[in-house]
Amino acid sequence: MMDGTGIALLGFLALLVLLLIRMPVGLAMLIVGAAGIAVIRPAAAVPVLAGEMFAVASRYPLTILPLFMLMGNLAVVSRMSQDLYHAAHSWLGRLRGSLASASIVACAGFSALSGSSLAAALTMGRVSLPEMRRYRYDDSLATGAIAAGGTLGILIPPSAGLVIYGIITEESIGRLFMAGVIPGILLTLLFVLGVSIVVRRDPDKAPYTEEPVAWRDRLRATARAGWILGIVVVTIGGIYAGVFSAIEAAGVGALLTLIAACVRRALNRETMIEVVGGTLKASGTAFLVLFGAFVFKVFLGLTGIAFVASDWVAEQGFSGAQVVLLVLVMFIVLGTFLDGFAMLVLTVPLVQPILESLGVDMIWFGVMVVITLEMGLISPPVGLNIFVVKGVAPDVPVHRMFRGIVPFWLAMLAALILIALWPNLATFLPNAMYG
Repeated sequence: MMDGTGIALLGFLALLVLLLIRMPVGLAMLIVGAAGIAVIRPAAAVPVLAGEMFAVASRYPLTILPLFMLMGNLAVVSRMSQDLYHAAHSWLGRLRGSLASASIVACAGFSALSGSSLAAALTMGRVSLPEMRRYRYDDSLATGAIAAGGTLGILIPPSAGLVIYGIITEESIGRLFMAGVIPGILLTLLFVLGVSIVVRRDPDKAPYTEEPVAWRDRLRATARAGWILGIVVVTIGGIYAGVFSAIEAAGVGALLTLIAACVRRALNRETMIEVVGGTLKASGTAFLVLFGAFVFKVFLGLTGIAFVASDWVAEQGFSGAQVVLLVLVMFIVLGTFLDGFAMLVLTVPLVQPILESLGVDMIWFGVMVVITLEMGLISPPVGLNIFVVKGVAPDVPVHRMFRGIVPFWLAMLAALILIALWPNLATFLPNAMYG
């Protein structure tokens, strides 16, 4: 009879086959996990399947996901995302490549509402790409900036990636949100620096330099973006000040965004159907992935493969830094074709016991993992954010888009190196707030 390790490896192979034939990730993990449990403990298959699905659906911290998805959808239909883009451009207008830089800054701001990289890339692509094309920006720079800026959605709080990571590792979601603030700002600045370097080396990529915007116009543009900026300050600032928890912040943010949409008269029958339908669809997809992932996690636990992997690492004498490096490289590779939620739930339970035994800070590691997920989202051959932007710019060849993301991919690599060398970039805020 096959041992637990063999069954686990067979399960991974079956999962890979199902993913290659384009079965939804959550459903594939649900099927393989349930079948694997049935092979090891036939009587436990149905109770585990029902129990895990109920446990995931009833997890209080997961209410963050639909609430922040609702916030993002309300921000789109009320055109707050456009106001944010124009405000960013008014302040960056003196920089060469200012439209691309404004797209990145606006993606960062929108990420603080939606928590989704794909939503940020799609929304800002619709808003900023026509402007960049109007001023004859190179397609590779324009699409690369949007795709890379969109990745900030899973790092800058409220980050869906950090929520899932926190639930898997049982780390504080509030601490993880605070850990993502400084790295998120750092990565935004590195992206803007990347734009500056690209246009300095090749000015033809951003041939239009706009006249400086008058202070009065800057203040007006900022005032129009006041709703979205105010909501971000209240939600993130409220968490840091200890006024409310991360989960309560999601509810406060959703309420404020709804009030803003009503005040701006953006809600009618059509937009309400769009908002509610989009939120339900995105939430349902996320929860299906979680259902499958947690059932698959139980299956892996029954095989004992995590203990085998931990013993093997101990025998090899690997250090914590070496194991972290191997895991991050694996995440970059897997991220090119696998859903980020699925990757987190499949791999983190395997490596968490190993990393904790080697003394790795799991809050710091969570930030590092999310950045590598971002790198996967824009890496060939199947960078998901690239194909989201492709939907906005169908006439731009994919190879030109991938060429455009190279400086931003290098910026992410630089961010990883900086956070590895100075872990306090990720741990300072959570330690200052929570001790």
